Amino acid sequence: MLSQTTEYALRAMCYLAYMKEGLIATGEIAENTKVPSNYLAKVLQQLAKADLVIGRRGVGGGYRIARPAPEITLLDVINSIDPISPITACPLGLVEHKGVLCPLHRKLDEAARTMIGVFDGISLSDVLGELGSVRPLCNAEMSKKIHLTLDKSGS
Repeated sequence: MLSQTTEYALRAMCYLAYMKEGLIATGEIAENTKVPSNYLAKVLQQLAKADLVIGRRGVGGGYRIARPAPEITLLDVINSIDPISPITACPLGLVEHKGVLCPLHRKLDEAARTMIGVFDGISLSDVLGELGSVRPLCNAEMSKKIHLTLDKSGS
């Protein structure tokens, strides 16, 4: 349903939202999200272009989220990589379908609009707010690190 690149972007954004403060090195993000480092660098550039992350190159560089997690929806992240769009006209350009979608494209449009609504209604903080015994992206070591980060920030 979502491309691998989009999945990588969602993982990176969740990780950066966990880490809240400071710049996180691309290598650290890659290691903890299981995304190939070279590929992640390209994904992070796309996220930066969409103003979802702020990055700095060089020694001491890295990335952080650009806005608080409650202000970033999953749809924001998804649309920065592979936008989901409703179908407003026949993708085939058929004259017979001008002003009306065929049954196939009408159903695809309904599905796209549903996905848009669902993803637009879920913020990064919603994902982080569901912290329980199973945390997104985390093995036991990462879970401890996040717990320490959350304790320091008071969340």
